[in-house]
Amino acid sequence: MKLEINGLVEEIYAEMVEWRRDFHKHPESGWLEFRTSSLVAEKLEAWGYEVMIGKQVIDSNARMGVPPEEILRQHEQRALNQGANIKWLEFVKGGHTGVVGILDTKRPGPTIGLRFDMDALDLVEANNPEHVPAAMGFRSVNEGMMHACGHDAHTSIGLGLAKLFSQIQDQLSGKIKLIFQPAEEGVRGAKSMVAAGVLDDVDVFLANHIGTGVPLGEYVCANNGYLSTTKIDVTFTGVASHAGKCPEEGRNALLAAASAVLNLHGISRHGDGNSRINVGVLNAGTGRNIIPSSAKLKIETRGDTPEVNEYILANAINILKGTAMAHQVEVNIDIVGEAKSVDCSQELAEFVQESIQTIEEISQVHLHSNESSGSEDATYMMEKVKSNGGLATYGVVGTTLAAGHHNEKFDIDELGMKIGVKALAQVVLNSTKLNVKKALV
Repeated sequence: MKLEINGLVEEIYAEMVEWRRDFHKHPESGWLEFRTSSLVAEKLEAWGYEVMIGKQVIDSNARMGVPPEEILRQHEQRALNQGANIKWLEFVKGGHTGVVGILDTKRPGPTIGLRFDMDALDLVEANNPEHVPAAMGFRSVNEGMMHACGHDAHTSIGLGLAKLFSQIQDQLSGKIKLIFQPAEEGVRGAKSMVAAGVLDDVDVFLANHIGTGVPLGEYVCANNGYLSTTKIDVTFTGVASHAGKCPEEGRNALLAAASAVLNLHGISRHGDGNSRINVGVLNAGTGRNIIPSSAKLKIETRGDTPEVNEYILANAINILKGTAMAHQVEVNIDIVGEAKSVDCSQELAEFVQESIQTIEEISQVHLHSNESSGSEDATYMMEKVKSNGGLATYGVVGTTLAAGHHNEKFDIDELGMKIGVKALAQVVLNSTKLNVKKALV
């Protein structure tokens, strides 16, 4: 069986590289993954999967940070121009760009959910000759968007698994749900898929990331340490006035925003764990002789636990509201992203470690890593599965990086994708040995 899997993955690998480079060339950021999701659905249907898509797997009311309707329409048309599948494009209108492929073997076994994020970043990709995508012709053609975190590889790993499972389904048990998630960047998408019930029947959940500083040939079975986080967009609205003739008639939104920034960064840290706050963007004003009537901030809070994050968030909101009152301006606070902190299931991490030990491309398997200081919204899915009595873990597939994540020169060694497919396939094949009785009660 192992030899058969290895042979099939070797055959699929060339296609995975082709898919990954196509996705890399046509990146789409959160809630705009029209082309990507339509092509994923097209392939899943061709391989015999039950396809759930759009509002079937996305709760509209639970979405966060959705672009304006005009932007959604523009990017939907761009996707069509770039080869999106027309049939499936109809289902993801309005930015409902989630896809789930279901393979029910009709044989006893757990329901296994595997999550793959699809979205790109708002970043201009490098165009120098040393940058492999530029040199080999798959640099982003969507200027201002780039796969600089590896989600193109994640999507391709998901498709590689989908094709592999369709070829060996007579050797599988239980039900497999391949979850292709939009809008991970900004931690905006997972919550809406949880709210839509996608994880309700999942007994075992696996999410993976490629890279993150783990070398090629190494694999982390349980990547703990993701911080709870909240993303906030803030608008101060004042009154414009002539800065020389009648400044007293104005209400300075820029001054309110600047005061808020200083006070936000002065919030006392929490003694029960790491706590963070960052104002990443401040845009305000239109001219040097005009009292600024508008100022916009982009803010994030983080904490080791939901309680620590909530402490920072509550203080931040009080400061924003208090500053607005002090400067006699209006303030609008919009939550545009959230994620939680959750620990991986020890039992599942150990099972993954045991399952992948004999994969020859993996030289070292790490049971745990606690080095993550970022955030990840797959934690919503993990928490849902664990709250239902199931098991969940978040793994890392090592690969060599040309530059760090979220860098304009980011690129991967694509061999990491092959390792990812082999590792996840082996876990799924072994899943009947996993004790998930407590997940089935």
